[in-house]
Amino acid sequence: MMWETAILVGLMFGGACFLILQASFVRILFGFILLSNAANLFLLAMSGRPDGKTAPVLQGGNGGPPVDPLPQALILTAIVIGFGVIAYMVVLLYRTFLDQHTANACELFDPRRERPKEDAS
Repeated sequence: MMWETAILVGLMFGGACFLILQASFVRILFGFILLSNAANLFLLAMSGRPDGKTAPVLQGGNGGPPVDPLPQALILTAIVIGFGVIAYMVVLLYRTFLDQHTANACELFDPRRERPKEDAS
């Protein structure tokens, strides 16, 4: 089970790096989403298997060692931070498309490209 998770995390990181290096801002956005999910899965995989462990709330005579709650807390925090960053990037992409009429980095920074006209009103 751990080998499959390690391979999946590697593929997700590789796909995220590939998407982030593209010219289209939409692909860059999907790359950051994939990178965030890969990092969360990596943290979960590093926490170990919960087999034979009990809940971290200790009551009386529990049968085994408690599971470590820190990785779950880190993942929950990473999900919230990742959602905030992705929401910011969506708004940034939307404003870039409205102002510059393109979602391509090569076209955006091309000096020969005709810039959209500003309204005089």
